[in-house]
Amino acid sequence: MKKSISIWSFPGEWPLEKKLRLAREAGFTGFEIDLSEDGPVGLKTSAAELKAVRKLAEGVGIELSGLATGLFWGANACSEDAAVRARADALLAREIECASALGLDAILVVPGAVGVDFIPGCEVVPYEVAVERARAFVQRGLPAAEKSGVTLCIENVWNKLLLSPLEMRAFIDSFSSNRVASYFDVGNTLLTGYPEHWISVLGPRIQRVHFKDYRRAVGTVDGFCDLLSGDVAWPSVVRALRTIGYKGWVAAEMIPPVPFYKHCPEVLIHNSSRAMDAIFSL
Repeated sequence: MKKSISIWSFPGEWPLEKKLRLAREAGFTGFEIDLSEDGPVGLKTSAAELKAVRKLAEGVGIELSGLATGLFWGANACSEDAAVRARADALLAREIECASALGLDAILVVPGAVGVDFIPGCEVVPYEVAVERARAFVQRGLPAAEKSGVTLCIENVWNKLLLSPLEMRAFIDSFSSNRVASYFDVGNTLLTGYPEHWISVLGPRIQRVHFKDYRRAVGTVDGFCDLLSGDVAWPSVVRALRTIGYKGWVAAEMIPPVPFYKHCPEVLIHNSSRAMDAIFSL
């Protein structure tokens, strides 16, 4: 397995080059970048600017491992509002476009939500309706993904949708395309399940992995914590990944570095790298 780290693990105000260099110094060979409103990979970033981002990473000696985005939290693909669904479509199209320009073959996709507890006043969509709209959303983006050689990797997130590995597997398989897969997040399963079960069920559908740890007793987003300090059964997770033959990118998604690291946030990057080395050795 190949060791990467998410851009979300770093203070947002740091320039991209500083993040890349610290990641490389800490021992990461990959860097998961994101599509944001106005970041280095943004909604209006030009082709030349995207090329420069790719060249910057190459110059630092680190590989871009995947493209994520948090923008879907503000554009629910399952919304009752057609304009909101159209924004989700536009975001997905832009994510595919940027991934292709960056030489990436996988993007993180949140296919919509039934509801989101950490978004105040979030719209609640009937579950069955949400599933059908999520399927239609991915289907609309699939032709562009197939043409660009980009895989739409559905992440298991706290969106009250696709709540079991069996549901996620059936959802992915419903497209009959190898360009729809899983962006599996270990820590996100802890609230209601066990990551090793998800890995076994999803098997080769897993094309990217996020490492996070979580303390069940907290029960909210505040339960996410440093790797090896939560309730993830890491030996079982590593064994499950090896059993399915997973050898791809695994990105530490340590969000947010503040308030956990109010001072010297660079320590989080080094600690995460050491923790991943220990986990891989299990």
